[in-house]
Amino acid sequence: MFSIRLHRARKAAGLSLRDLGERVRVSHTAIKKYEDGIAMPSSDILIRLSRALNLRTEYFFRPEPVALEGIEYRKCSSLPKKRLDAITHEVIDQIERRIELENLFPQPPVNAFTTVAGLDSSITAMDQIEEVAERVREAWELGFDPIPDLIDVLETHGIRVFMIDADADNKFDGLAARVAGMPIVVVGRHWPGDRQRFTLAHELGHLMLEGRLSDDQNEEMACDRFAGAFLFPRASVLQEMGEHRNAIELKELGLLKEEFGLSMSGILYRARDLGIISPVYRDEQAKLFRIKGWRFKEPGRDYPTEKAHIFEQLVFHALAEEYIGESKAAELMNMSLIQFRRVRAMESTEEPPRAAVNQ
Repeated sequence: MFSIRLHRARKAAGLSLRDLGERVRVSHTAIKKYEDGIAMPSSDILIRLSRALNLRTEYFFRPEPVALEGIEYRKCSSLPKKRLDAITHEVIDQIERRIELENLFPQPPVNAFTTVAGLDSSITAMDQIEEVAERVREAWELGFDPIPDLIDVLETHGIRVFMIDADADNKFDGLAARVAGMPIVVVGRHWPGDRQRFTLAHELGHLMLEGRLSDDQNEEMACDRFAGAFLFPRASVLQEMGEHRNAIELKELGLLKEEFGLSMSGILYRARDLGIISPVYRDEQAKLFRIKGWRFKEPGRDYPTEKAHIFEQLVFHALAEEYIGESKAAELMNMSLIQFRRVRAMESTEEPPRAAVNQ
């Protein structure tokens, strides 16, 4: 087990055998023996390995590593493999800590994911996707109001959401996979909230539309349509914007974005899809957005980033019920015991280190 974890951590850090050996002050041959399971490092070398790879020593001795099933990266083809390996490693580390924590509870603390009943079994037109999104909102009792906390909604219905520090990677747009049948979705921790929310809703679309699209339907376009319809449902769009418009003010788009957490561009797509504005007008606005540079940074304030609380709540729940002690809680949150005690006592107003919280 140690050998697998060391190999994976080294690859994720983008280090060669020789690079890691130099940092730890052992030969690259010794590192190779550790990774092949031929030898085990002494305690002092183990500590140096942990520091070189920026990991706690407990990482190397966790139970069987998780396997990501059906992994789908939402990325550009130019994203370097080394960076993709690092992203994958960060995701797996978070998932392992999450699963280990959930397994400490006598009863599962989070519901299992199930597809909403009554969805169309064969979707041959984009308009049907509006009905699928409405059916999901109805089954989850969301009504037609804005969803203020999308991560909590998904977590409540069995979809684990993880956040990573991929903020510098505009080429990375998210990741979806399953672990032991459990669906997971990954987004950037500090992306603008509307980008996070659209990615999350898009991945929900993949789960709800799986096996339902006819062969001539583009799955990514279908999931984009679902995401827009789920975040800003048809009834709300018509109420807010009317049934027909010749033009839409930029400020109006900004206000709707603040209310529903869908980008200004996304709102224009919704208006076009529902026949409120013409395709020509939408295309004209898209051209303006390109010229102004608003495709990557829309005018006005960013929509607030999503916040995930489930993992921390479960840690303190387990601590309160004495399923774990302080040392284990600190390990799960990937922080020192001193740091954890300050957080537990609410003596620090600072957020825990980003690596500490898995969501």
